[in-house]
Amino acid sequence: MYAEQTASFIKTPGWLDWCASPTKPQFRLPPGSVDAHCHVFGPAAQFPYAPERKYTPCDAGKEQLFALRDHLGFSRNVIVQATCHGYDNRALMDACLASAGKARGVASVAADISDRQLQQLHQAGVRGVRFNFVKRLVDFTPPAVLQKIAARIAALGWHVVVYFEAADLAELSPFFIELPTIVVVDHMGRPDVSQALNGPGFQRFVELMTHHPHIWAKVGGAERLSLSGPPALPGQHQPYNDVVPFARQLVDSFPDRVLWGTDWPHPNLKQYMPDDGLLVDMIPRLAVSPEQQQQLLVSNPMRLYWPEEQ
Repeated sequence: MYAEQTASFIKTPGWLDWCASPTKPQFRLPPGSVDAHCHVFGPAAQFPYAPERKYTPCDAGKEQLFALRDHLGFSRNVIVQATCHGYDNRALMDACLASAGKARGVASVAADISDRQLQQLHQAGVRGVRFNFVKRLVDFTPPAVLQKIAARIAALGWHVVVYFEAADLAELSPFFIELPTIVVVDHMGRPDVSQALNGPGFQRFVELMTHHPHIWAKVGGAERLSLSGPPALPGQHQPYNDVVPFARQLVDSFPDRVLWGTDWPHPNLKQYMPDDGLLVDMIPRLAVSPEQQQQLLVSNPMRLYWPEEQ
């Protein structure tokens, strides 16, 4: 596997390509496990990147994603629309359709999307929309517009995936509470892992999940949240130790509302590119018991994305 760029789309300076030779995980995933957060980029020659994008990635297409799925031992993927593609979901739809039912999608849609276009997305395997509130990645969309989108996709049985910075949670919480669908929070709401686990920052998010059972969390993203660095640091035997207590609290407290994903191909990382095999090997530290692992990797994502098979 290798990353490419086309003459028309030159990668953002300093862009880090995905790990071309990930290790084989030592942890044996439960049969039917789902990588519930990953992306496809292009290839740009077939699926051009959006003119309004904030970054230009390397190509990372469905063939590479499915090869990684098999290498790591997953059975299925949930592919989340990348912001570099904007509202053009063709790469996402193409990957889902090519998966023979082994992939579902989370799209990005504009307020003026037609009912016919929503049905096309549904038929391709899309089961949710993503609302991104990270200002460095997307332009602002008024909450009233997002509420209208949420009302329309609720009728399809879809859910909303949200991505935001922890500092913005207090402002965004009322909006999340009022959404008429399941709300899945990316990367645990990006907690500051330098702060205490029981401090006000992360506990605000825990309280949100406690009082509002329609809110779920993805407990992946350790490579984004950790301050202790990659596993290559001297004397570090287990990577990302500072993230583990935060993820474990969510798994312990809400075992039926957590998901996990690789986040391949790890867009916008600045310092190093993680080994996806080592990320998989973190899972038993987050979900300790076989029962928790089954819920995190199989039962929960299947209930959300393949309910017809339950």
